[in-house]
Amino acid sequence: MSAAHPAYLELVNFIASGNTPESLIRFKPSAAVQERVAILIEKQRDDALSTEEASELDDFLQLEHILILAKAQARHGLNLGEQP
Repeated sequence: MSAAHPAYLELVNFIASGNTPESLIRFKPSAAVQERVAILIEKQRDDALSTEEASELDDFLQLEHILILAKAQARHGLNLGEQP
């Protein structure tokens, strides 16, 4: 993964700032990152991605997968804590 990609930097900064299960569950990429990913997906549909853009999209999808898993784990942990 390239540290130059905004999605990568956002997630690293989020993790480095410390968080709670609740803040992890609420976290989502910024509007700018979401827009960039939408552009990359559209370019992929049009078969117009450069090698660098394909790498950037792949990096984002990997980060998204990790974030989904982490959010699921956080939700699970919160649910365990709520049981009597």
